[in-house]
Amino acid sequence: MVRRPGWVDHLIGWHVYPLGFVGAPKRLESGEVSHRLGHLEAWLDHAVSLGCSGLALGPIFASASHGYDTLDYFAVDPRLGDDTDFDHLVHAAHSRGLSVLLDGVFNHVSSRNQVVQDALAAGPETDAGRMVRWRDGQLDVFEGHGDLVSLNHDDPAVRDLVTRVMNHWSDRGVDGWRLDAAYSVNPEFWAAVLPLVRAEHPDVWVFGEVIHGDYAGIVKASGMDSVTQYELWKAIWSSIESRNFFELDHALGRHNEFSDAFTPMTFVGNHDVTRIASKVGQDGAMVATAVLATIGGVPLIYYGDELAYRGIKEERFGGDDDIRPVFPASPAELSNLGAETLRTHQDLLGLRRRHPWLVDARTESLDLTNERYVYRSGVPGVEPLIVELDVRDGCSALIREAGQVIWSSRT
Repeated sequence: MVRRPGWVDHLIGWHVYPLGFVGAPKRLESGEVSHRLGHLEAWLDHAVSLGCSGLALGPIFASASHGYDTLDYFAVDPRLGDDTDFDHLVHAAHSRGLSVLLDGVFNHVSSRNQVVQDALAAGPETDAGRMVRWRDGQLDVFEGHGDLVSLNHDDPAVRDLVTRVMNHWSDRGVDGWRLDAAYSVNPEFWAAVLPLVRAEHPDVWVFGEVIHGDYAGIVKASGMDSVTQYELWKAIWSSIESRNFFELDHALGRHNEFSDAFTPMTFVGNHDVTRIASKVGQDGAMVATAVLATIGGVPLIYYGDELAYRGIKEERFGGDDDIRPVFPASPAELSNLGAETLRTHQDLLGLRRRHPWLVDARTESLDLTNERYVYRSGVPGVEPLIVELDVRDGCSALIREAGQVIWSSRT
């Protein structure tokens, strides 16, 4: 049976990378607190007007640089603010009907983290040393990043640490979690941790970053509620870019199967990938968003995509900066360049909110060629949506219900 707390039935997340959003310095130079979370709080009404019901935050724990090199799991990054700032943000979000989800970076920590320093001082064959992984007498690092030391998830002390961290922030109002690099952690670790978290917070929603593999098997073995649907993400932009909707049709067939086992987390952009508009152009991005709005799962909108932002991810130091931009102090300072894209997102997310059954939708192909794709999206007992995608002459999409066009990118 698919587990899903009731609040997730209506979840549409606005995904924000906080350190970039508020213009924080690239590195933590001191422990001096800068109260920048108010900058993000000023945009909560924008998230609501967009049609979102959740705020999915990137890393907020104290870290050495980009947020994924944690220094202290129990402290807000001083470049963002302090506990009071965080509590105020959570209260402000909840008062607007926005749930709050945090990024749990539990696969690795900064080499400067006290856990690592204690392990180095004590040695591998000690209680402190067993909290991290070692390779040939040296600290084991994550995917070649020397500053990211892998935690030892076979050690009960690491299980206890992660449980305490998740419960600590959930106690303070956090509704859900993204588990960073979950693909690198044994599912058995999460199977031990998550019941302890749910015992205290039964309505928590937990999804893992999983790029490829047996999604349904990983969910079942780990006890996570969901995983990121990277397979579908790739098929959406690739089908538009290459004018080959057979790839999308295949991925949606797989998506139906995944949805039988869990409720996937869907997206067309995030903090780790080139912007959808940079991949397929702005018209193509609207087609991609139409797909996101009309398929099963829990959709996440990456901040800036709704405003026609562009950005290229590059494999170099600082190569993520272009896709993790600072936002103006408030929506009032926006130019009109993204106004049309914003209205399109509002229309599509409004459509989704009026059809809440879409979280459980399954799709069926009705007409398929390389450059044109028509699918039905529905659940038993409701009038389905008919979605038409066309890249023969530009990129366009339209959605019908009961024979009537209810949305079109052509207008």
